[in-house]
Amino acid sequence: MIPDRHPIEDASRLRAIFDAPRALTVGLEEEVMLLDPDSLELAPLAEDVLGALPDDGRFKLELPASQIEIITPPCPGVTDAIEVLAAGRAQLVEAAAERVLPACAGVHPFSASEGELNADTRGRVELVAEYGAAARRQLVCALQVHVAIGEAEATIAVHDALRSYLPELAALAANAPFYEGADTGLASVRPKIAEALPRQGIPPAFGSLDRLAEVLRFGRATGSFPSPGKWWWELRPNVRFGTLELRVPDAQTTIEDAAAVAAVAHCLIAWLLERHRSGEKLPTHDRWQIEENRWRACRRALEGELIDLETGATRPARERLEDLLEALGPVAGSLGCAAELELAHELIRAGGGAGRQRLAAGEGGGGARAVTHWLAERFDAPSRLSG
Repeated sequence: MIPDRHPIEDASRLRAIFDAPRALTVGLEEEVMLLDPDSLELAPLAEDVLGALPDDGRFKLELPASQIEIITPPCPGVTDAIEVLAAGRAQLVEAAAERVLPACAGVHPFSASEGELNADTRGRVELVAEYGAAARRQLVCALQVHVAIGEAEATIAVHDALRSYLPELAALAANAPFYEGADTGLASVRPKIAEALPRQGIPPAFGSLDRLAEVLRFGRATGSFPSPGKWWWELRPNVRFGTLELRVPDAQTTIEDAAAVAAVAHCLIAWLLERHRSGEKLPTHDRWQIEENRWRACRRALEGELIDLETGATRPARERLEDLLEALGPVAGSLGCAAELELAHELIRAGGGAGRQRLAAGEGGGGARAVTHWLAERFDAPSRLSG
């Protein structure tokens, strides 16, 4: 029998959290790696750099000592969130001057697989004690997209349906083909590193707030995940912020690519919500079906094929994504992010971040080191979204 409820594990409490009136606001969290300017290796100087940044809640330490996270507040739309993120990138470049070079990708292309951890990161000692080397290997960077729906039951319905689209989003955002100095053959090695920890990948479908509350109670009662913060699935209902938190995208090299991925995520959630509100029963697929597509996205991303889980047909990933973007076009217009959605078309045509990294590696035969230099150069590249 599951023990007595903790307040956050009660369905009525969850309803109050997810019913908060912030419909379709969006927030971003971007994990940035810090590089030594000379060697381009990961530089464990996050605490020093953080001390030179404004103490206003927009920057924080993560587990690796070579990583800083840029955080936006809840914003009315993607355009506003990207403006805040771009300003954060600019401030990070200024604060890091002459000490480190900031860069974004899913993983560092050639640094060692284990690294120094931040001394004062909350829970660091506990994580290392519990997970050992697996925790020290989490030198990975993601772009996390939060969207508040503002209706508790709708949040669960959209969560359960959005699971099926995680492979499409992963294919679009794949940006980690190089690891430990070599091309892994994967479009993104990041999820393969992350799955050394539990509760990774495709989340379960909950079906109801009651079921979500039951899962939370189980986690606390068994000690498996006493805090929902230890749900590291690629999509989760965030009970702290009352949002859907999308965790599947790799960190994006440029601000334009981050805008493209964020726009697709925001529009997709709004599109599913619109369908739910119209009375449509949103499809929910088995985890094993979605995981098959997720592997395809991890392996070849935009260069491979994805399965249409509704029809069972296999199609080129580019075609599948272009069709999805076409369906999202009207939603992008209403959300005010048509320009950002157009950048997603460009990202697809370019082969995504993984394709761009491989192109950078091939130019001059510089390999993974050339890729790392290219990543740092592109971090604060001018954006057509500016002004």
